[in-house]
Amino acid sequence: MSQDQSPKVRKVFTDRNGGVSTGAYASFNLGDHVGDDPEAVARNRQRLADVLGLDVGRLVFMEQIHSPNVTEVTTDHLASAMHSASPIVEATDALITTLRGTALVVLTADCVPVLLSDEDAGVIAAVHAGRMGARNGILRRTIARMEDLGAVLSNIHALLGAAASGKNYEVPQAMAADVEAKLPGSATTTAKGTHGLDIRAGLTRQLLSLGVRSIDADPRCTIDPEHADRFFSYRREGTTGRQAGVVWMP
Repeated sequence: MSQDQSPKVRKVFTDRNGGVSTGAYASFNLGDHVGDDPEAVARNRQRLADVLGLDVGRLVFMEQIHSPNVTEVTTDHLASAMHSASPIVEATDALITTLRGTALVVLTADCVPVLLSDEDAGVIAAVHAGRMGARNGILRRTIARMEDLGAVLSNIHALLGAAASGKNYEVPQAMAADVEAKLPGSATTTAKGTHGLDIRAGLTRQLLSLGVRSIDADPRCTIDPEHADRFFSYRREGTTGRQAGVVWMP
């Protein structure tokens, strides 16, 4: 008897290529809050759904506000979507669910996107870990909510996407010290020799301290001009689009 080898959880990250947006948002902008043409954003989101083989109404987005808020996505959130529009969960920076066929989406343009899963427990999460959210425990709170739903720390896999690197993320000394006090391992020195932050490093250390051992991370820096043709970056460009991290259970 053959064993089903299909993945129980899928995680993907988009980049800025392959969409219909133009100008500063060229071309695969998935953010509907950054000034892009709403029709272009809707077409890009539909294209994302088509590529993933999902209904666009099963792509769940967040109204990200750099908070420590974690929200469990239920069938009520899916029912709230009008017609073919994707549901948007208000005022939260992490989504968690046990629903199959429901894709959780995090949008970024320098902040760290974190995709989490415990395949055995059937629990997934998408986290928007910006400086303030990471400092205030958004990832730790998400892990705790996953445990509430049956996840086991040793079974959780974390995938961190491209984000601002310590090499290029320059901040005032007081800010670096403040984040380091709440998220140890974040403070660093930039390529210019100034005070900086590496939020990915701090989050990785936090995951390890919590007991999460299966961790993968994309090391690329969104701010680096070398990747300007690949990633949107608010720090580099100001007016720009947003790429996405998506996690779902088929």
